[in-house]
Amino acid sequence: MNFIFYWEVPILKREWLQQLPLKNIVNVQAVGGGDVNQAYRVQTKEKTYFLLVQPQADKSFYEGEIAGLNDFKRAGVLAPEVIANGRINSDAYLLLNYLEQGNGSQADLGRLVAKLHQVKSPNSKFGYSFPYSGSSITLDNTWSTSWIELFVGKRLDVLAAAIERKGLWNEEDKNFYLQIRPKIIHLLEEHHSQPVLLHGDLWGGNYLFLADKRPALIDPAAFFGDREFDIGVTTVFGGFSKQFYQSYMKVLPLTKGYEQRLDLYRLYYLMLHLNKFGSSYAGGVTRLLQEIKTS
Repeated sequence: MNFIFYWEVPILKREWLQQLPLKNIVNVQAVGGGDVNQAYRVQTKEKTYFLLVQPQADKSFYEGEIAGLNDFKRAGVLAPEVIANGRINSDAYLLLNYLEQGNGSQADLGRLVAKLHQVKSPNSKFGYSFPYSGSSITLDNTWSTSWIELFVGKRLDVLAAAIERKGLWNEEDKNFYLQIRPKIIHLLEEHHSQPVLLHGDLWGGNYLFLADKRPALIDPAAFFGDREFDIGVTTVFGGFSKQFYQSYMKVLPLTKGYEQRLDLYRLYYLMLHLNKFGSSYAGGVTRLLQEIKTS
């Protein structure tokens, strides 16, 4: 085999690549793939693939992402297709088809997310068959009949404890969270949550438009939960236009009081980033807790 490499990440040696279930590899280039995985564009004589690599991990590292992508496919939601998953030497990998990017309509994206959110939980419970596994924390998705139990007990509380352990919160910060916690529960008790299929990490970097203008969702952290969770996450870092929300709401209108509840999911996402990236997110978390307290 003759290879043309753009060496930006040193892990992919010729011997490693030869163990992939691909023939006639001619080009390998490191590309952006988020903060969790190493990512590569792998070109053969016939096709182009997207390769994710997690060093020093078992192939099971990608079980949750694979399950999410397969659930998206069954729902008719456009996403990368799983080609292969395995372990080479000591590194886990996930091989996907490569989606060539173009431009598209935010209104179409809103309708696609609404389509995702119409997929009901297979057992009418909240959770998933696999945990959420990120680079800095693992969150339990064990099935539950209660959205409050899953979101507050297994997400916010776990993140609060992790942030405190890392020294990113002092005792006063932790007590402030505990003071606001009953208000969070009260806001959720007033809302009738239904478990539907979520992307789980729906920020602006986790969608794209194909060359034919169709929207697609990528890099899922899927589970079954309240659909306002995904919508709240979309509002943290931008990347979603007014047309996105308008088209989503035409299909699935949000119910009374959603503005307050979206703060809860913004809080979760900023706490996740505080735990992962450090104190630069501390001010945003504190401001949101204060807003929830006074709302």
